Amino acid sequence: MTMSDDWTKRATNILRELHAAETELIGRGVILTDGKAGTVDHVFLDEVHGLRISIGGHDGRWPISTVKLLTRT
Repeated sequence: MTMSDDWTKRATNILRELHAAETELIGRGVILTDGKAGTVDHVFLDEVHGLRISIGGHDGRWPISTVKLLTRT
């Protein structure tokens, strides 16, 4: 395996996991540790913080680690 193949495999795995997170989270209700609540609109990959989410009705993006409760669909 060449260095290029190794890099491509890692990038593909990251994108696969991002897609899985989008599938699991978008449209689900959440409550964050700061009390904000709503439905997940988007999932973002932040190169510094990892996964972030945006919530309908609230401006901003929050680290996935701030989710206190995720409702079932």
